[in-house]
Amino acid sequence: MFKKKPLTVAMTVALASALALTGCGSSNNNGNAAGGSNAGGNAPAEGNAGGNTGSAEKVTLKMMHLWPAGSSKQQNMIVNDIIAQYQEANPNVTIKQEILENEQYKNKLKVLSASNDLPDVGMTWAAGFLTPYVKGQLFAPLDDTLEGGLKDTFVSGTTEAYAVDGKTYALPLELNIAPVYYNKAIFSKYNLEVPQTYADFQKIVETLQSNGIAPIALGNKDRWTGSLWYMYLADRLGGPETLKKAIDRSGSFEDPSLVKAAEDVQALVDGNAFNKGFNGLSNDEGKSEFLNGKAAMYLMGTWELPNFTTNESIPQEFRDSVGFFKFPTIEGGKGNIDSWVGGPGVGLFVAENSKVKEEAKKFVKFFVEKWGEQSVTKAGVIPATKVDTSKGQLPQMYIDILNELGKASNITLFADVQMSPAVAQTHLNMIQALFGKEVSPADFAKNHEEALKQEAGK
Repeated sequence: MFKKKPLTVAMTVALASALALTGCGSSNNNGNAAGGSNAGGNAPAEGNAGGNTGSAEKVTLKMMHLWPAGSSKQQNMIVNDIIAQYQEANPNVTIKQEILENEQYKNKLKVLSASNDLPDVGMTWAAGFLTPYVKGQLFAPLDDTLEGGLKDTFVSGTTEAYAVDGKTYALPLELNIAPVYYNKAIFSKYNLEVPQTYADFQKIVETLQSNGIAPIALGNKDRWTGSLWYMYLADRLGGPETLKKAIDRSGSFEDPSLVKAAEDVQALVDGNAFNKGFNGLSNDEGKSEFLNGKAAMYLMGTWELPNFTTNESIPQEFRDSVGFFKFPTIEGGKGNIDSWVGGPGVGLFVAENSKVKEEAKKFVKFFVEKWGEQSVTKAGVIPATKVDTSKGQLPQMYIDILNELGKASNITLFADVQMSPAVAQTHLNMIQALFGKEVSPADFAKNHEEALKQEAGK
């Protein structure tokens, strides 16, 4: 399942160009990134990795992240390996980890920020999620860590997503888009082909549902999972600018295409497109329906690639049966099939009030350099840094995703990341209510519009 053909410099340039298109995260909202640059290696500095090998002073760093061994095995292994390398090069440094699942992590970050007791190093998302922590002077600027050539190793547009008022407050680790993964064995059994249009997709849903197979795996208790479906429908109906403009206030959330997207979500619910109990299941619980072969499709970010390529705890037979397709176009809609929902994933921050801030910055820089090397070959994760992938062999699906990124016409940053935390909560609550048929499409749009207006008036 490994293709020997290496990725080329041109492919990396294409990836950078894709990020420069509409919707890529920036220091403002979803502003455009700079143009691409040639792929160079991002080999880390050798020798004194943290600059402290000669110091007798003992230093303890606290790191909090969201890659548990159970659900993110490959990422967890890489984190442990990088920490071991850093501690070996810096014997006076001890790094203690606290590892939480995604939603638990977000909740604990809020609790710790309230008492200004953040870990020395932690993970954050970009744009709207990052901003209040910066405004509250909880994250330290990291521009000094980008000096000496590190900034040039990042794909253009990625560090900008973590900048506020011209300063960078986190260093990105991932670059993600959200394909629809599907079970090729199930599709073959019912003579189904990858859909090119939404009408094709609807027929697939009907066929699977009528044969007792859950068409789509979804755990919408976490809410952002359902937002992915809404965002794609909004994009395919109104084009990539409509949702973005509604959020940045140059447009309205009551735009007909955004209301229609909400109607189409409820049409899927009415058609039993999702697994039973989806609105009360976590993402991991919903994903298990796909992993266990009980559901045929699963829309999720490319951070799931390890589970479908390199994660040996998942049966090889299942991994071999997973393919992906682009969200199909809608007849009469303004969106195109090469437009993606995605953007930079998590990044590393350093706490502003950390008592070991300088050591924490050195570790973050070291981590980013090492992560760029290992995430590609060991986890099949798309890093935010440019990597010379000709040195290793990659899973075919990983190569195919990168090829699709090279053709991307647009990458729209996840809606809740674009929004302020307060508006994001309204969005997420409305998403769950929409999927639960507890709010009408018109009121779904109205509640968003009111929250956005109120935020803009502050």
